[in-house]
Amino acid sequence: MSFHPITGEAGPVGDLVLMHDLSFIERRSQDTRKYLIILIASLGVMIAFVTMIVAQLSWRGWVSGAQALLRGEGLVRPLLPPSPELAPLAADLRERLRDLEDEVRRGQRSLDGWNAERLQSLLRTQLRGDQVIVVVSNREPYSHVRQADGSMKVLRPASGLVTAVEPVMRACSGTWIAHGSGSGDRESVDRHDRVALPPGEDDYLLRRVWLSEEQEQGYYYGFANEGLWPLCHVAHVRPVFREQDWEHYRQVNQLFADAVVAEARSDDPVVLVQDYHFALLPAMVRRKLPKATILTFWHIPWPNPESFGICPWRSEILEGMLGSTILGFHTRYHCKNFIETVDRYLEARIEHEHSTITFGGEQTLVESYPISIEWPLPEETREWPTPEQCRAELFERLGIPQGHRVAVGVDRFDYTKGILERLNAVERMLEKHPEWQDRFTFVQVAAPSRSALDEYRAFQERIQRATDRINARFGRPEAPVVRLLAQHHEHDAVMRLYRAADACMVTSLHDGMNLVCKEFVAARDDERGVLILSRFAGAAREMPEALVVNPYHVEETADALHQALTMPPAEQRERMATLRSTVQEFNVYRWAGRMLTDAARLRLRQRVSERVQRHSGD
Repeated sequence: MSFHPITGEAGPVGDLVLMHDLSFIERRSQDTRKYLIILIASLGVMIAFVTMIVAQLSWRGWVSGAQALLRGEGLVRPLLPPSPELAPLAADLRERLRDLEDEVRRGQRSLDGWNAERLQSLLRTQLRGDQVIVVVSNREPYSHVRQADGSMKVLRPASGLVTAVEPVMRACSGTWIAHGSGSGDRESVDRHDRVALPPGEDDYLLRRVWLSEEQEQGYYYGFANEGLWPLCHVAHVRPVFREQDWEHYRQVNQLFADAVVAEARSDDPVVLVQDYHFALLPAMVRRKLPKATILTFWHIPWPNPESFGICPWRSEILEGMLGSTILGFHTRYHCKNFIETVDRYLEARIEHEHSTITFGGEQTLVESYPISIEWPLPEETREWPTPEQCRAELFERLGIPQGHRVAVGVDRFDYTKGILERLNAVERMLEKHPEWQDRFTFVQVAAPSRSALDEYRAFQERIQRATDRINARFGRPEAPVVRLLAQHHEHDAVMRLYRAADACMVTSLHDGMNLVCKEFVAARDDERGVLILSRFAGAAREMPEALVVNPYHVEETADALHQALTMPPAEQRERMATLRSTVQEFNVYRWAGRMLTDAARLRLRQRVSERVQRHSGD
């Protein structure tokens, strides 16, 4: 006889009640297990989701991972489209994340820095021996000049482009195609218009292209430097656009494109096109060599769409540039301006998240690659004279009184470099701080540039008048305050000037990058000297330890000069050490390496795509 455990009822009734309760308990137990399974499965899904997010962030880096999550990459994309109301917020957040990515990238330090050997290794491995035509530029790295006595002299022009690109050229051992403008250039080439450079080292070949006087006048002085240069610099100088200049510009671009095709040893070379002189060339090369990887680097700023819109041939220029596989600018701000310009004036598909533009069936990556200089090697710096020796030489050569503090400026004679504003700041500093009136000298090196243009000749005259005015007010005949050295200086002479100076003034009104500031920092292995840097130079973003100024604000620049002259040595060392670390790490080989790494990635993707198409066709 059975009894119910609770009611105590016996017999069949108790058995039935007991069986019913046991069944109820069993059902409850099954339900509990079901809920537990659902709970555990839910927790598993949540953990997997979190793990996926962590993996996404770890794999891409937390900044780029967050960007990917915003785009829905690596996760199941949302079923509903994003709300239009949130689009501006998402766009702003993406922009902030790109800025943070730049900061993270600048903060990272690789164990083996970029140098010529690492760049050569990249070419051997990632590009696997592909031909690299490293440079197509207007300015040649060296010119041969016939002297009055009949001798031949080899000159290296004052050019930021040459300063940056020539070390890369030596590492790549390719071909540099440029305009031969020296009086002895034709005598120095072989029958194929080539000459090995640098003199005595023969690291690469220079192929010279010859232009008629009319072509040079129209293409270079006319369209490029009276039109595009002031247009892109927004330099408060009216751009001049003439139909004849445009025709010469097109002709010369075609001449250089034909030279590229002639020098190519394969149907898919890597071509680096340099600067605003060759906006049409990428599309011209693309038509002849459709498989070529064309990297175009724009060394000057790119203006906003409204400013660029005044160019009569804006669409042709944009279409020419979009023949590039990769289009590089110094800063992300210039990339943004270019993309917005294309969006305004062309029918193209733009993917803002990936910084790509698809036009005419071809895709162009628009990316920022801050250019830099070659960091001096230890064996080179050991041969440098000491700062004290450089200072003594400078004082003796220019007759600077002992005890003076010296600031320097090194530029081409160009209205975008802020030379006039710099002189006004020197004058204002002497007005505000009379104690410097017999203790300070400013040395301005200004290499003559484009003197055939009226605007440049007028600018040089304004600089001379300002120099005379300041010297009349504050100097003495035997000791002028401003020393204007309007002549070309070789690299070694400029380096000695940097090492002798107490301060270097870079006051560009608008600059793509400006390499003078980086050269000054590289020259100061004594970790002394102060850099005064315009916020409108691309380098200002990388070099916040400088005294960053608005060159249009005379008072601010004058105060920065006074601060530089009175800065304690400990603060100078702290600022200069950080600046030197930045320039050393982010050198010209890293600039070239990043572009060529991106090129290698895109070439590999193209080749894989071609193989897939061939196999699918079979």
